[in-house]
Amino acid sequence: MMQTTTTREEQIKAYAKELGFDLVGIAEAIPSIFQQQYRDWLEKGYAGQMEYLARNLERRLNPQELLPNARSLIVVAMNYYADTEEGPGTPPVRPNHAIFARYARGDDYHDVITKRLYQLLEYIKKRIDPNAAGRVYVDAGPLLEREVAQRAGLGWFGKNTMLINSRRGSYFFLGALVTDLDLEPDRPAQGHCGRCKRCIEACPTGALIAPYQLDARRCISYLTIELKEAIPVELRPALSANGNRIFGCDICQEVCPFNQKFSVPTTEPAFQPREITRNSRLVNLLQLSEPEFREKFRKSPVKRAKRRGLLRNVATALAYSDDPEAEAALQNAAEHDPDPLVREHAAWALDTLRKRKTTSSSP
Repeated sequence: MMQTTTTREEQIKAYAKELGFDLVGIAEAIPSIFQQQYRDWLEKGYAGQMEYLARNLERRLNPQELLPNARSLIVVAMNYYADTEEGPGTPPVRPNHAIFARYARGDDYHDVITKRLYQLLEYIKKRIDPNAAGRVYVDAGPLLEREVAQRAGLGWFGKNTMLINSRRGSYFFLGALVTDLDLEPDRPAQGHCGRCKRCIEACPTGALIAPYQLDARRCISYLTIELKEAIPVELRPALSANGNRIFGCDICQEVCPFNQKFSVPTTEPAFQPREITRNSRLVNLLQLSEPEFREKFRKSPVKRAKRRGLLRNVATALAYSDDPEAEAALQNAAEHDPDPLVREHAAWALDTLRKRKTTSSSP
């Protein structure tokens, strides 16, 4: 009877699947082939205030700089699409309720994936090579995750700049374990969007300035999460006109045919939506105190925006609400909120709301 031999790569991938990763692949630790494109993107200012994207540039563009003798990257993906009433497409408009980006409705993916990648590293040391070294990256270090994921066979680049898996869509998180093990790399993923331009046409702020090019300064996700200052006045209506997206945005993913056809609900309990991210009225969120915010969004990606950022977004969205309590809530925030950023956006929203009411009541 012949015995089958399991390779190191197969052992690693099998254990990664046991840890709950939906996709796993291996890429060689080599310099990025998109170095010039990335530098050009930064030089054009498309990163906005995300200055961290320009720090440690040489390390970011070359995984070999991240770990002594780095040879391979074990790249993983976890599905975060939760089975909700809206399905994988565009959510129904609920004028008085908040919409959180799908990735932010459950627990913080950084914590979930980081812990499991360290478990994978421990497995490698125990079962593969006791002298193996590794370093974990989960969207919090100088690594171009989407590029290495493409080279590891997990997906290809869509016109919305997302990584798309032909059988899974794009609703998944990425993480990587940089290691000094010399592993056999997988074939890079191949695929394309064809003539489809749904994402570009659907983006309400024109952030997708061309296929495969994003001006983050106009992206609702950037405006509601990464931007720490006032939202440009000309872009504020986009938050409420497209379903009150007060933390992140999924429009370019929701219209994607690959997501509409292939998305399946995640089996990961940590990524199931919390009640507050699934069913919250805007006026109630605007009343959150600092202690309440910390308690409600403990271990949540939403904490990145902090209270001031989230309530800034909520106030902005209320400018176009038909909630009978919106005007009183905005006036209270404009006069009494402890944060000047929230007060300014609440005052703007209150003025906008009153002007809309006046216009609609005019003969």
